[in-house]
Amino acid sequence: MDQNFIDTMQIRDLIERWAVYRDALLWDEFRTIWHPDGIMTATWTEGPFEDFIKMNSEGVKKGLNILHILGGSAIDVHHDRAKSMTKFMILQRAAVEGVLCDVTCIARHLDLWERRDGKWGLCYRGTIADKDRIDPIDNTETVVLDKSLLEQFPIEYRHLAYLQTKAGYNVDKDCPRLSGGATLDALYKKGEDWLI
Repeated sequence: MDQNFIDTMQIRDLIERWAVYRDALLWDEFRTIWHPDGIMTATWTEGPFEDFIKMNSEGVKKGLNILHILGGSAIDVHHDRAKSMTKFMILQRAAVEGVLCDVTCIARHLDLWERRDGKWGLCYRGTIADKDRIDPIDNTETVVLDKSLLEQFPIEYRHLAYLQTKAGYNVDKDCPRLSGGATLDALYKKGEDWLI
């Protein structure tokens, strides 16, 4: 069987395992996807993946409720390095201004992979926001948002950022996003440089 196909399937399997293990809070299994120096970025965190685990573990004890649904992936393999981009949805539920809401953010992960000692592992995961929305769980209720806070964030992830800010997280106001900008260009370049 073609080695590129095998590598691509192994990476695709790891991408899927990331979402399953993270959402099931299976942190020992989640660790097997990463190389020890792996970095995770999202709207509300950037740093070693162990910090991401800690933030999620602590958040769940306080009611953090986040799930992920995966879409398709594009994977490019070059020798012992690879990059991938995967479409996905972030589903976060929380009380917003006293109303229980779901925020749905359609986004992409840009991942940098490396094969070390014959094993593929995740070295870096960047998140790109494409668009989001907020919906009260009970459709008879209306959530009234603070417009001045909402408009501090780019349109692609402003509802997610609003919810996360209200939950006490320090949300990046310049995440990579569909409308482009320097942060998206820098992330794409990081991916291109990774394969050189």
